[in-house]
Amino acid sequence: MLVTAAFIGPGTVTACASAGIGFGYALLWALVFATLSTVILQNMAARVAIVTGQGLAEAILAAAASPAVRWAMAALIFAALGIGNSAYQAGNISGTGLGLALLGLGDDVLSPSLRALGIGALAATLVIIGKPAWLEKLLIALVLAMALAFVGGLLVIDVDWGAAARGISPTLPSDSLFTAIALIGTTVVPYNLFLHAASVRGQFSADRQGIAAASLDTAVSVTLGGLLSMAVVIMGAATSMMPSAGGGPLDDVAMRLEELFGSPARIVFALGLVGAGFSSSLTAPLATGYVLAEMLGNRDDVQRRTRIFKRTALAVIAIGTGFAVFAVNPVELILIAQSANGLLLPILAAFLLWVASRKASLGTFANGPLANIAGGMVVLVCTLLGLRLILRAAGVWP
Repeated sequence: MLVTAAFIGPGTVTACASAGIGFGYALLWALVFATLSTVILQNMAARVAIVTGQGLAEAILAAAASPAVRWAMAALIFAALGIGNSAYQAGNISGTGLGLALLGLGDDVLSPSLRALGIGALAATLVIIGKPAWLEKLLIALVLAMALAFVGGLLVIDVDWGAAARGISPTLPSDSLFTAIALIGTTVVPYNLFLHAASVRGQFSADRQGIAAASLDTAVSVTLGGLLSMAVVIMGAATSMMPSAGGGPLDDVAMRLEELFGSPARIVFALGLVGAGFSSSLTAPLATGYVLAEMLGNRDDVQRRTRIFKRTALAVIAIGTGFAVFAVNPVELILIAQSANGLLLPILAAFLLWVASRKASLGTFANGPLANIAGGMVVLVCTLLGLRLILRAAGVWP
């Protein structure tokens, strides 16, 4: 559920609403692929952590053959998580603010800057005083609240289930590639691999029973998250024929739901968005703190690791809050960040596949042929999608 709380953020809601409004049900297949891919990769990350007792960053760097390779990997991990999560944090805070605005705390009550400062301050306070056990319970509660909100919204709208079923078949309508990559990138989140690995150590025993329990936990939670993402696409698709509200995809879905079903429908959607944004505004800095503590801290010096963890998490919150305060268009910021995430994913997924296949560290729990094939297919498809986007932007691909 910690992983689900992390990937169901405002980027997910924005990308899914945009997909539904712009392309109807046609891109549901991207979420099916992304959900299956997330289950595969998160299972690998959890298994590496449970068996080795190391976080994913530790395991990757320990497996590196030379100092030069270790430095290169460390730099990539820092770029993807330290820098990337600061940008994502701006989207998380901005998305939470959009949800609050839809609940009635709009610009006439609180300016976007004040909303961002308040959200950032609350997230920082929880990181400073929070204990892992009750922070996890808070995040689980937010996931369940999101589930009630988005499933509740889905129950009151008219859905063309036949068209939704056809959306499971892979197609790329004109100009949909950016959105398809955003859907994949917002679900298969690189920092979640590190967050998951850091959180499962000590939670499950390093035997077949423990690995099986961790796999079931991952499959159930991530599948729930995938279904919630699909619910938002379907809500967007069901309201796509109505005129735009002019404030972006989130405003469009919320206002259209209100027009069709009254203000409770808008409030329910807005509550889901607030839950999505605030849960991710906690998990992004937590994940970055875990990784930097693994890379820079001594395993035996718990106090030093704790200092690095908290300072890194607070730095991510501060930078993200600053970006959110001055952001001109938070919806575009969220979409761009999530698409960049989709392009970075193949590199980190390849690292994970390599580490999870090493019998030297995982023994009998190393990837077998089927796991390597499944993981390789995930890396390949993500790589091809990202490559096509780059070539198309360069004018090489039509």
